Amino acid sequence: MSVLVVGVNHRTAPLDLLERISLDAQGVAKAVSGLVALDSVREAVILSTCNRTEVYAIAELFHQCFDDIQNFLATTAGVDLETLGSHMYAEHDEAAVRHLFSVASGLDSMVLGEGEVLGQVRDAWEIARAEEAARSGLNLLFRHSLETGKRARTDTDIARGTASISHAAVEMAIERCGSLGDVNVAVVGAGVMGEGIAVALHSHGAAAMTVLNRSEESGRQIADRVNGQVQSLESLDAALRESDLVITCTGAQEPIITADMLQSATSSERSTVIIDIAVPRDVHPDVAEIEGVTVLNLEDVQLWADRGRQARSASVDAVSVIVDEELERYVVASSAMQAAPLISALREHFDGIRRDELDRVASRLDDDARNALDVVTTQLLAKLLHEPSVRLRLEAGSPRGERLASAVVDLFNLDDPNSGDD
Repeated sequence: MSVLVVGVNHRTAPLDLLERISLDAQGVAKAVSGLVALDSVREAVILSTCNRTEVYAIAELFHQCFDDIQNFLATTAGVDLETLGSHMYAEHDEAAVRHLFSVASGLDSMVLGEGEVLGQVRDAWEIARAEEAARSGLNLLFRHSLETGKRARTDTDIARGTASISHAAVEMAIERCGSLGDVNVAVVGAGVMGEGIAVALHSHGAAAMTVLNRSEESGRQIADRVNGQVQSLESLDAALRESDLVITCTGAQEPIITADMLQSATSSERSTVIIDIAVPRDVHPDVAEIEGVTVLNLEDVQLWADRGRQARSASVDAVSVIVDEELERYVVASSAMQAAPLISALREHFDGIRRDELDRVASRLDDDARNALDVVTTQLLAKLLHEPSVRLRLEAGSPRGERLASAVVDLFNLDDPNSGDD
């Protein structure tokens, strides 16, 4: 069983490519279903955020699996394989596991120690499970990744200070606008990031806040937390006319704020600050050309957040140690899981012989004697198979374990449960 990750992120690809390759939740669900329908892919999870789009897979046919994922990403981004290849990375087995654990821990984020990515990893896994694209292999991997990310944030200071895109955006807003008490604020988008932004703005004194979202119900839940108002996206034009600060983070695939909307919403006596942290961008590039409008995007937020990076960098080594420890724990658990089907087959084989022999003499025994013999033979079988089962678990995943497993299959003429014929 090979674990494979193929993707692009903020370190390897420009923002415009990240925008083009980004998928919303519906797109992720459709994509993982399509991937596991291929002969080469047994399981798949897609993590698509403003910082990265990565495909994690359990490969049925390793090289074909890599080619299929690469073609999927190129098609999604609308680029040729050569262009994608210059920005893409791929890792397999323990290196792939280490990569995911580093992502979940915030070591690979645009903002070092980012807390939001842990929820994004969980969401990606839940979508794959709902589509039955993640099963035993990736379920084990992603459960361990969440445990690793939680431990990194609990046991170290990696998340101390400005450790999220949303908090960095709010700090930038305060620098631009000063006190937020007299500022009319619009938060566009009511997802996890929108909620984080709204709560952070409220804690910094924002008194007049409007939350805009396609679903007013979702927006209302956030607005109630921050004593704000809620409006649908259909009211965006009006909100732009009334707002001094706009922070937008929707999942829209096209810009929702255009130059025409801002031309009519602004005047020479008034300035508007727009912070766009959506991928793809919510704000059309032409908006930045309008007098009185300042547009800041994800790259600006990254530069701001890097100011606090030094304080958190001291925790990098400690988090790396946690990643190493959790990787070792995962390898042990994964190996035990791989041994489990063989152990089960071995026990079923001998229990079948036991039951056949018990049935053969049953006619000569009364009920009490048969029951007693059933208990004794069951206990005897458990004791006889205990040591072989422990040995198979301990050695699983090693060359010696493979030799032992092969010997057990051959000696007792078992169907190999790890042959992949299922």
